[in-house]
Amino acid sequence: MNNNLNALFEPKAVAIVGASVKELSIGNVIIKNLLHYKYKGPIYPINPKVDEVRGIKAYKSILDVPCEVDLAHIVIPPPFVPMEVENCGKKGVKAIIINTAGFKEMGNDGKALEDDFLARAKKYGIRILGPNCQGIINSDPEINAYCNFTFTFFKPGYISVVAQSGGVGAVIMQAFHDMGIGMRMYVSNGNASDISIPEIIRHYGEDENTRAIVVYVESLDNPKEFLEIGKEVTAKKPILAMTAGRTEKGAQASRSHIGGLAGDISLEHIFRKAGMLPFSNQDDLCNAAKTFASQPIPNGNRVGIITNTGGPSVIAIDELVTGGLEVPPLSDKAKIILKETMFESASINNPLDVVATAGAIQFKSAFDVMMDEVQIDSVYVNFVTPPFVDCESVAREFAMISKAKKKPIVCNYMTDKEKWVGTTNILKEAGIPYFDFAETAAKALAAMVRYNVIRNKDTGKVNVFEDINKDIVNNILDKATRRKQEVLTGEDVYSILEAYKIPAANWGIANNSNEAVSLAEKLGFPVVIKADSEEIIHKSDVGGVAVNIKSSEDVRKVVETMKNKLRNVDLKFFVQKFMPPGRELIISAKKEEGLGHLIMFGMGGIFVEVYKDVVFNLTPVTDTEATEMLDSIKAAPLLNDFRGKKGIDKAKVSEILQRISALVTDFPAIKELDLNPIFAYEDKVCAVDARIIL
Repeated sequence: MNNNLNALFEPKAVAIVGASVKELSIGNVIIKNLLHYKYKGPIYPINPKVDEVRGIKAYKSILDVPCEVDLAHIVIPPPFVPMEVENCGKKGVKAIIINTAGFKEMGNDGKALEDDFLARAKKYGIRILGPNCQGIINSDPEINAYCNFTFTFFKPGYISVVAQSGGVGAVIMQAFHDMGIGMRMYVSNGNASDISIPEIIRHYGEDENTRAIVVYVESLDNPKEFLEIGKEVTAKKPILAMTAGRTEKGAQASRSHIGGLAGDISLEHIFRKAGMLPFSNQDDLCNAAKTFASQPIPNGNRVGIITNTGGPSVIAIDELVTGGLEVPPLSDKAKIILKETMFESASINNPLDVVATAGAIQFKSAFDVMMDEVQIDSVYVNFVTPPFVDCESVAREFAMISKAKKKPIVCNYMTDKEKWVGTTNILKEAGIPYFDFAETAAKALAAMVRYNVIRNKDTGKVNVFEDINKDIVNNILDKATRRKQEVLTGEDVYSILEAYKIPAANWGIANNSNEAVSLAEKLGFPVVIKADSEEIIHKSDVGGVAVNIKSSEDVRKVVETMKNKLRNVDLKFFVQKFMPPGRELIISAKKEEGLGHLIMFGMGGIFVEVYKDVVFNLTPVTDTEATEMLDSIKAAPLLNDFRGKKGIDKAKVSEILQRISALVTDFPAIKELDLNPIFAYEDKVCAVDARIIL
């Protein structure tokens, strides 16, 4: 199919199949919106029963329209949609918005209708948006296409929005309108039978007048496409992404730690892997988008603070530092300049408190200094409007400095906006992002800094390990598949780890107590004994684990006790060298359909599900990402030298993460994998318990 979406977003002529004279019908509202928004092209209502709709000549069929039509809305009952798609194909229509609902979301009959109209569209090379969708809006003054039945008429701007939920999309659109900022394009694609959200993101990425992209999704039909296109576009411009359903858990469907902790795949993991900025609420998302729309991206995380009131700057600093920003001191040169231009009571530091009586001269000097300071990448301003200051002249200085776009500026603007209308309008017209609260402004700036980190980050490389033995793993998995075996035995699991050079405590398999004694003596006491059976998942829960066994006699007793208690037909005994305590870690993997695997790292042992100090990434994991995972948990300081205790060999842990990533990438039949705990020491790392589920 034709992937070019120009006909959808830049239609030269629009037809409405199902146009209606009923005021509150969708087929009437779309025409009303096109007229209100002053659409530049011709509009063709299609209705065989009326002569005109909203004063525009109506046609009995789209085939009767005398001119070419790029885009057609279809707003008719579902059974008639396939034939109208056929008619559109004969007419040469390039794109169709199906606003009508009642297709695959309604069951098999609806799916049959959807399959029918998609086949007809494919035959003619038509792209379909929807069904069950709002449509698109393009604010380009040369087009003014309001091919949509919503009600918010935004002015032209630089933010483009795509929302899986029309309701959420409408809320975001209204929020931007209320904030007084414009938008570039908007689309909600409903059932997404054809045109996908990733395709729309790519279209926005190629649009020169889109500076920031806002994405809201709840599910993905093709997560790999979303991930790949997301990476492609975030290299050029920021994508601010949000999802819902983040608290939904799928633990009951999983038999590993990662299943209980990650639940169903969180879209936030995909957002991060793609380089998008994830948000957990609409307010923060819209505030950040407002800033991206008007300000240049900062070159670093160092912020200069200008304030004419004390308290809000303290609040701002807390939020800025939490968001990863630094507040560097001013240079001696800057201080000399400011001592000449500021009032005597001003605080010549960073934050720079110009005091409440500061006017345009003082603010201009403060701005000039901050813009010239090489160790400052962005400027944060607290601006309260004292009645004894010419605030409009101050605002004009804001506007002048912002116009140069040398560094980004955000403002905590504290005033009665109904009284200070002139000042407010100057800031608004200059495109300065201002916010009512200090922490809100700080969060918006922090989002810009995060994007700068993302776009400049060295993502590292995916290591290819030449010392692995895939044949061993293939043989084990083939054997398990033939036996319809889901849970691998300890012998199989540790053989796979050996094949991929993933270090583990020395081990062996015994069939009875005599073999167990012989093996323990060979490994050297103390040892650990685990019941080994594909039927036993959590061995410790059923008395299938005994640790720190120090004699042959105790080995024999443990094995006989387990045999009598468990009575599993396939029961064997996994004998392993008992390792001295180290830092306990966990590395897990869980298959995600269409994406590869989700990899988890964190503090392990029995407390992993209590503290939940874990981080996630998607395969393949690069060397840089593996290192970042180690540094991202809350307990990261405990992995380094800490209070007289030597740190662990982090390079070896990072290598294990990458080897696990390679293993599950090479063998997608692995559904879940747990290494818990891994004992990490100053000079070595080894897994002491592991399981694999197919």
